[in-house]
Amino acid sequence: MADLISDGKTRVAWLSTVANINAPAVAELTAGADYTKRITPDGLKLDPSTADVDTSSLASTFDTKTVGRVGFDTELTFKRGDTPTDDAPYSTLKYGVSGFLVVRRGTAYTTAWATGQKVEVYPVTCGEPQNSSPAANEVMKFVSPMKVTDAPATSATVA
Repeated sequence: MADLISDGKTRVAWLSTVANINAPAVAELTAGADYTKRITPDGLKLDPSTADVDTSSLASTFDTKTVGRVGFDTELTFKRGDTPTDDAPYSTLKYGVSGFLVVRRGTAYTTAWATGQKVEVYPVTCGEPQNSSPAANEVMKFVSPMKVTDAPATSATVA
């Protein structure tokens, strides 16, 4: 049994629009901005949380729960670039900008988008970009907090 290593096997794209988040088209993904190379190795944060719903009653002697609403704590940490192309995330992902964050996992980054691939599609609106404090021997970075604005498609299939 072999483990799946994540290095080089994640791709992240920013799309302004997508017709169907459950089945984004190859053309839409190809036309989107590929931000993978600008994200730090630990900079993709898409942490889901599930709320508890108390299902116990006055007669209960044990606390019971079921699953409630799901939410996502989402932020991306980007390296700043010294050219307009390399700094596109910083100039694009401004406060109030809405779009779709698309993530593909487990397939080599260099593999082109293709029909049948599994992806996650998150409708998001960007928060205020946060410039990271300067540090010796580090690249300049910023964090883009994102708010998931509608139910994401966490198991979409590329059409």
